[in-house]
Amino acid sequence: MKFHSRSIRLHNYDYSQSGAYFITICTHQREWLFGEIRNEKMLLNEFGNIARNEWIETPKIRPNIELGEFIIMPNHIHGIIWIKDNLSKSVLGGGEGKVDSKGVLQYAPTTIPTVPTFTSPSKTIGAIIRGYKSSVTKQINIIRKLPGFAVWQRNYYEHIIRNERDLNNITQYIKFNPSNWDKDDLYKL
Repeated sequence: MKFHSRSIRLHNYDYSQSGAYFITICTHQREWLFGEIRNEKMLLNEFGNIARNEWIETPKIRPNIELGEFIIMPNHIHGIIWIKDNLSKSVLGGGEGKVDSKGVLQYAPTTIPTVPTFTSPSKTIGAIIRGYKSSVTKQINIIRKLPGFAVWQRNYYEHIIRNERDLNNITQYIKFNPSNWDKDDLYKL
């Protein structure tokens, strides 16, 4: 039997365009690698601190992004990434209209372009996540003395944030994820 990989990305969507994106990345086999939940709080271990620190470093490496709310959980990370417009220092998305001079938060467009334009792969959500996963994996495997060992599952999940209500709901979900851990779909003993 031949295995066919199916993309979970939105067909013909340009993941380098300005906008806000909700990202979830799971560990390999959902292993509890980053710490534990105690009293509804996430307590990071050494690997969890690596995952957290690398997430925070991401905008320093890729100046086209800003980070929103995020949480490192025992076996996954949730985070909001804003890809900024190259024409403005503080633009947080594309939206349907033009960006105002105050850099008011805009959201991902509600239409899907029919003809994607070429942009450098280093500016896409996929490249951002690949770089993050690679750096975390390398550091953890040096400590574990397991070069080449899988830290992450093969892919990641993303949701294009379309409006402020969506952003607020996702932000609240992320903030309260530790207190809802035992009900989480990613909870696994």
